[in-house]
Amino acid sequence: MNKRFEGTIERIDRYRWRIPKSHRDTMRVDGIVYADDRLMQMIRTDYSLEQVANVATLPGIVRYSLAMPDIHFGYGFCIGGVAATDPAEGGVISPGGVGYDINCGVRLIRSDLTEKDVQPRLKVLIDRLFETVPCGVGQRGLVKFDRKELKQLMAAGSRYVVDRGFGVPSDLEVTEGGGCLDGANPDYVSDRAIERGAQQCGTLGSGNHFLEVQVVDEVVDEAAARVMGLEKGLVCVMIHSGSRGLGYQVCDDHLGLLRDVPRKYGIELPDRQLACAPIHSKEGARYLGAMRAAANYAWCNRQIMTHLARQTFERVFELRAPQLGMRLVYDVAHNIAKMEPYDVDGCCKNLCVHRKGATRAFPPGHTEVPAKYRKIGQPVLIPGDMGRSSWVLVGQDGAMTDTFGSSCHGAGRVMSRTAAVRSAKGRSIRQELADRGVIARARGRRGLDEEQPEAYKNVNDVVGVVDGAGISKRVCRMRPIGVIKG
Repeated sequence: MNKRFEGTIERIDRYRWRIPKSHRDTMRVDGIVYADDRLMQMIRTDYSLEQVANVATLPGIVRYSLAMPDIHFGYGFCIGGVAATDPAEGGVISPGGVGYDINCGVRLIRSDLTEKDVQPRLKVLIDRLFETVPCGVGQRGLVKFDRKELKQLMAAGSRYVVDRGFGVPSDLEVTEGGGCLDGANPDYVSDRAIERGAQQCGTLGSGNHFLEVQVVDEVVDEAAARVMGLEKGLVCVMIHSGSRGLGYQVCDDHLGLLRDVPRKYGIELPDRQLACAPIHSKEGARYLGAMRAAANYAWCNRQIMTHLARQTFERVFELRAPQLGMRLVYDVAHNIAKMEPYDVDGCCKNLCVHRKGATRAFPPGHTEVPAKYRKIGQPVLIPGDMGRSSWVLVGQDGAMTDTFGSSCHGAGRVMSRTAAVRSAKGRSIRQELADRGVIARARGRRGLDEEQPEAYKNVNDVVGVVDGAGISKRVCRMRPIGVIKG
């Protein structure tokens, strides 16, 4: 939807803007948007700012409705939206604040290989990855789980598949939450969702999901990069995927179940896509249990693809993954709702933090940051587009005081998929990427057309805002040299 925001938006400082709660009588808090001048010009043309105001009407919302600089229109919440609700004050949980692709997220695997090592075998490597990691609509995984196994997987998260040989225990140490969201209840996941997920664990999917071979192109913070095992010229693998059909079905099922629930609890909403339930209600508990189960499935999905990528590198370079130095740097979720403690007016409160297209960004010293990263802060992985770059950052103190421990999650679309396909008519996006030094493989032309670099904001601009605002700090830039997509 494209509709220019007509309300008042006030500048707070160089990187923050306010939609005052006076914009609408039903707003309980202000809206705060992170952007610089250039990004705000783009954002103003999109209905997403009105969605920031809509979220500000939710019961129990704390402090403000937030939007990161990669903000764009989404279902219910804008993509790039963050909101914390207080269960003790009637706070709600809203599936629109998590999204259809529950625990869509990103992980980065580093290696000891240099670009010079990889270039002579790059085409073979990308072809083998494309053959090995299933991608595209309807693709089935190489690993099958029966109903009982799938329920165990959804309850246990990544450890379940690591224990079956799909990875190493150290992978769990550098996965957000150890790759498991406590409180998952697979019994709240419908038969249809289980049916859709049974053969898709370990698959990339379609849309903006990808597996990308990248080179560390620029190092900004040498000390933090060293802790993560990253240095200029090294080759890494970035994987971006989520919970596939299972997560989509969980969201769809519960949006249906919650359709009339707001009226039951006397909640008035400006948009029915914000369907919600009090966190302490029966309906809220059912969604949370199912959402957590889908989140655990997503971590298992990325874990299996990590294993497949390592196997592919082993075959191409004829060395074992440990000899190649293929270690997981980190895995972050960016479509999730989690209970987290925050200081609110001098009191510690356990809040439900919705992150819809936003990444957790905990600072140095935070107890949930893995021990090896506690001095530098949690790694924050920000994918860009196929033709430019991605970034590794670390969380900063400003995230805890200002954004409920959150940062941006990517570049953010500026062009709809339909518009991108129309723009690609008469062009070969695959050839354009090759001209930039990127080998691309996809199931069909449309996938590359939809995800062309021009469909996205420049990730350097987006990352510049969160760095300048003190939310997360730039560590190194990653340049793509090969990508596979659905």
